[in-house]
Amino acid sequence: MNDWQRKSPLDWETYVNKMVKVAAIEKHEYEGWVLTVDPVSASIVLATFLENEKVSISVVLGHAVQEVEILKEGDDEMKQRLSCIFAPEESKAYSSEEEEKRKNALKTWLETNHIPVTEQGESGRTLCVAGVLTIDPPYGPEECSSSNEIILSRVQGLIQGYLEKQQ
Repeated sequence: MNDWQRKSPLDWETYVNKMVKVAAIEKHEYEGWVLTVDPVSASIVLATFLENEKVSISVVLGHAVQEVEILKEGDDEMKQRLSCIFAPEESKAYSSEEEEKRKNALKTWLETNHIPVTEQGESGRTLCVAGVLTIDPPYGPEECSSSNEIILSRVQGLIQGYLEKQQ
């Protein structure tokens, strides 16, 4: 076990949102912004921003890490960019008021079409269709979840048609 692997999750957390240079075995070096460190394997997930807003993600396995050097602290703008890397595109675009409008409009449309729908969760943000399918914010076909593939496919098709008519 190397020094990096012996660190605690609290130690690793101090590297998150910072530009680092990682020296690994066999004289490999990696540079990037630390998204996270896996607490089990000590692997480091690095993000590098390329041109046209593309992002490259690298994982340096914990057992290969020999040294980690902090090159630069992340400012608030960089922290925001890093936090949005894995967020779905739609969820970035809506404020909580817009999200509420989308939920209510979809719920009303489903009820108008005689599809039973209820609100779930402590904040009521998840819609539940007929007790077998859930729709999470921002309430598009991709946010539908059900173990019944036939119902899932049909409701996704209905929502896609509904959204296309809204535009």
